[in-house]
Order: sequence, then C-alpha cells, then structure tokens
Amino acid sequence: MKMNAAVVTSFDEPPHHLPFDVPEPDDGQTLVDVLAVGLHPRVRTGATGKHYTSSGTLPMIPGIDGVGRRPDGKLVYFVADDDVIGTMAEKAAVDRRRMVELPDHVDVARVAAAMNPAMSSWVALRRRVPIQPGQSVLVLGATGNAGAMALQVAKRLGAGRVVGAGRDVARLKTLDADQTVALGDGPDALADAAAEVDLVLDYLWGKPAAEAMMALLTARSDRSRQLDWIQLGSIAGPTIELPSVALRSANFRIQGNGQGAVSPRAYLAELPALVEEIDADRISATPRVVPLADVESAWAEPDVPGERVVLTPREPSRSS
Repeated sequence: MKMNAAVVTSFDEPPHHLPFDVPEPDDGQTLVDVLAVGLHPRVRTGATGKHYTSSGTLPMIPGIDGVGRRPDGKLVYFVADDDVIGTMAEKAAVDRRRMVELPDHVDVARVAAAMNPAMSSWVALRRRVPIQPGQSVLVLGATGNAGAMALQVAKRLGAGRVVGAGRDVARLKTLDADQTVALGDGPDALADAAAEVDLVLDYLWGKPAAEAMMALLTARSDRSRQLDWIQLGSIAGPTIELPSVALRSANFRIQGNGQGAVSPRAYLAELPALVEEIDADRISATPRVVPLADVESAWAEPDVPGERVVLTPREPSRSS
C-alpha cells in the first residue's frame, strides 16, 4: 500500500513528492493520518544528513513531529522516534507514548508551527535550568523564530525581565522584550543591556556567543553570582574559542539542551502544558501553509521572519 510523501533520495537535493510504502505500525505504535508538519531548521538539517542524530540512511522521509488524527478520530500532536521514516507524509506510525491528545477545536497548522521552536526554550527553562520567579533572561538570536518565541516563553514561565539580542534590526522593534540589542552594535552594547541577567538562551553559538560571554562576564558587577548559559542552536557556527579564564573567574555554567541532554520522557511530560499555551495563543506562531505536493519549492524558499512553513497532505481546517 502506497502513500504520498516528501522523500529524500540524495542529501544534495531537496525532498521530492513521491509514492512511498505506508509504514507498518509495530507493537505500541498507531498509524495516524498526518494533517500538518512544520518545516523546522532541525528538519532541514536532518534532510541533509548533517544532524548529529542522522544515521545516513536513504531514502528517508524528513519530519520530526506533526499533528495528526488517530483511527479513533482524536487529534494528536506527536513526535517521531525514527530519522528514516519521518512525518512529512500522508501517514505516520507513531509511538503511543510520544503523542498527546489535542482539543477538537485546535488550529492544527498553528500547533505544528509552534511546538518545535517553542519546545527548546520551554524545556530548557523547565527542565535544564528551571527558571525562578523574577529572574532575568537574555535570548541570543532573538530575531529568529525560536528566539522570538523564547522571549514569550521566558515571560510565561516567570521571568522578571527579558532582553532580546539579534541581527535583524527591523524585527528587533517588533519583539516582546523589555529591551533589545542589535548584535551589530558590538559586545559592549550587549553588556550594557544584559550584564546582570541570570540566564542566557543561546541560539547562535560561534563567534557571537564567545564575544557575548566575555563581554557579559567582564561587565558583571558580582562575578560570583551564578550565570547559566543554555546552548540551544548553532546558526552562527558549530564551535567557539573561549579563554579558560572565563570559567575560572566567574560563577559561569554552560549547558546544552536537545536530544540526549533531556530524556524523551521529560520532553514528553512537558507537551500538554505547552500545547495549552499555544492553543490559548499565549505563545504565538504564524504558520504559512503549503501543500505537501509543493515540498520542493517550499524547501527552496528562504525562511520568512515570524513565519514557519507548515506542510499539509490535505487542506487543514481548525479541526481537521
């Protein structure tokens, strides 16, 4: 039995819309009808074979999560557990432990757009370094979709002050932050705004992160007061050069948040609360709905700030 899917046949090409065998559910799995799948940066990386979880096996179906309908008619958000047979298809075999039921009225495209980018900061501030009420947060890379949502997440989880730093000066003006800083203004400007924060959510890494670390630590009035740096993304580079004195001269902790740093069980335990926040539009996202059949053209289009491409095997409504 065949279904339509986005299929990666070469890591040097975008996925193609092709027939593919319908997956056979194993014990503990349910075959769901897929309604909406987000085209996240993590999905793009996996489709090139460059993500650290990639097995290098082809052909593959990309997609790490989605919204679907179970055979009993219930809407669910689900997370994939296999990097070969992903979610960008008409059907997906889903581990029943990796799905959470959704309200019947939910906007499936909005949930598909928001859950993955919001989950990074939500889990980081709930599980990796639990935020304390009133603490201050700097989001490095705040003009990206995940970074902009991290500002909202930090406020929802009790941050007293949030600072957004990013490259897109025009988008900085639209962010839900107490203060914003253009990275182009240099490390000193960042230190003036954020030297006294308690936590940093870093979506950049690379040279901007290294410069920001040293600027913040040098300007900090009390270096013995703990500063937690949570590494979430690496769009500015996979490595940094950091002097050892940064770790010896301040109460400074660097941790990562991602697959492996937090258990699947802990991630899944956070899904219902995050779904509730997104459904109530307290954490907002703007989906750009594209038919799955147009996956090749969607793949080639640049990301639009504030939007997330959502691929749909069929035209979604708010409840289908």
